[in-house]
Amino acid sequence: MAKDDDRTNKPEEAGKWGTAGKSSGKNNKNGKGKEYKTDRRIDKVLQLAADRIDTIDSSASVPERLARAAKSSELLSAVWSLPPAQRLMFHHGMQVTDVEGDSTPGFDGNKEDAEKFISISSSEIARYQRLMYANGVKGSTRRLLIVLQGMDASGKGGIVRHVFSQGDPMGIHYHGFGKPTAEELDHDFLWRVKRELPKPGWIAVFDRSHYEDVVMPHVYGTYPEDVWRARYDQINDFERELAASGCAILKIFLVVSQEEQKKHFLGRLDDPTKFWKFDISDLEARDRWDEYMFAWQEVFEKTSTAAAPWYLVPADNRWYSRAVVSELLRTTLKNMNMTWPPLEPEVDPDEVRRRLA
Repeated sequence: MAKDDDRTNKPEEAGKWGTAGKSSGKNNKNGKGKEYKTDRRIDKVLQLAADRIDTIDSSASVPERLARAAKSSELLSAVWSLPPAQRLMFHHGMQVTDVEGDSTPGFDGNKEDAEKFISISSSEIARYQRLMYANGVKGSTRRLLIVLQGMDASGKGGIVRHVFSQGDPMGIHYHGFGKPTAEELDHDFLWRVKRELPKPGWIAVFDRSHYEDVVMPHVYGTYPEDVWRARYDQINDFERELAASGCAILKIFLVVSQEEQKKHFLGRLDDPTKFWKFDISDLEARDRWDEYMFAWQEVFEKTSTAAAPWYLVPADNRWYSRAVVSELLRTTLKNMNMTWPPLEPEVDPDEVRRRLA
C-alpha cells in the first residue's frame, strides 16, 4: 500500500495555468550556414542546440560524445521557461478541471517552433533509445513505460507517431488497450498489462492502460465500489515494484477541452479516411464528461507517486502536447546516465583483427 509521503508533492515553482505569451516575428533563413537570423531567443536556442548535436559524432571518444549529447539535451531544454517535469506534474491541490486545454504553459513559441523542437529532440531520443537497447542486450534492466491517457480525440495516437518519428522500431513496443476480452476477464485486471510490459532495453507505450479498470467501473458502476477502489493500492504496489526493478514510468494525461473534442469528432464525420476512428460510444462518454473528470481526479490523487508521477498536459494544441512528451521522454532517458557497453572480457580486439586479416 502506498504511503502518504510517496505521493507527489506540490512543486514550489509550479506556476499557474494559462496561455503562454505569443512569440513575435518570423523565422528567416540567412543562407550562411545558420538557418535562422533572428532576435527571438527561442530561435537562437533551437539553432544552437541543433548545431551542437551536429558535432556530437565528430568527437574522438565515446565518453566525450555522451557528454556532448547530455549538454546538447540540456541546452535544448532551455526553450522551456520551466521544465514540464516541474510545471505539469500533478500535485495535491491541482484540479484537472482547472487545466486549460488550449494553454501552452512553459513554452513561449508557436507551432513552427514546437515542430522544430520535436524534430531536434526526436533525433536525441533515437540516440538514447539505441543506447538503452544496447545496454538491455548486455543485461541491464533499464527500460521505460509510457502510459498515455485522455478523453477521446485527445491526440494519443499522434503523440506516438510524432515523438518516435526517428526511433528504431526494434526497441519500441506499442499497445492499445480496449475493452477486456473474455480471456482477460478470467484473470486479474493487471494480467493483460503485465504481458505488454517493456523488455530490458525497450520502451513500451500504452494507449490507455490499467487505469481504465478503475475509471470505467467508477463511471459506469460495472463493478462493486469496494472492488475497483482496492485497485488503487494494487496499482501503486505494481508500479512501485516495476520502478524498483529498473523501469522508469511516465504517466501522461492529455487534457483536451470539450470544444476541441467536438471539432475532432465533426472532422472525423467529414473525412471518409477517418470514419474508422468514430464510434457512437464516444458520444456516451462525452455526455458523462463531468463524471469522467471526477473519476480521473481521484486517480491522480490516489496514484501519482514519487516512483510514477502523473503529468497533466494541455492538448488542444497538438504541437504543444507532442513537444511536452518529447521533452519528458528525452530528459528521462538522458537522466539514466547510460554508457555504451564494453566488449566482453574474453574478446581480444587484436586477435579478432588478426583472424579477419
